[in-house]
Amino acid sequence: MKKTIVLSAMFLGSLFFAQKVGGDRDVHGCIGSAGYTYSQIKNDCVRVFEQKIKLKEVGSDKSYTSMTAVIFSKDMKKAEIFIPDGNAKSIILDRQGKGKIWKSGSHIKESYVLVPYKKAGYQIKKDDVVIYQ
Repeated sequence: MKKTIVLSAMFLGSLFFAQKVGGDRDVHGCIGSAGYTYSQIKNDCVRVFEQKIKLKEVGSDKSYTSMTAVIFSKDMKKAEIFIPDGNAKSIILDRQGKGKIWKSGSHIKESYVLVPYKKAGYQIKKDDVVIYQ
């Protein structure tokens, strides 16, 4: 009888623990506590800090500096930026013409622009002010 109670307690405990680990999945199945967020362009969970193009915040008056990442679509017509302060997890920017400028759509309150910076970098501007580079 004691063996049955102990085994039952262990089984129920393992079920409880299994529900807690990874219990913070979002609607796309991404586990936020493991650093994952959903990418609209990749249609998959990504870790922003592992992306190839990372930009640091500039001109911040906070005691820390945040970073963001840029993910391009395969055809380079769209760019996805991950702005920590925004309501959305990421913002999709559309390339303007054949140039190398990507802008947010008119449905976004703030105006975001991604432009090349120096040799291999980029800048993100919000309402014409550089916020990441």
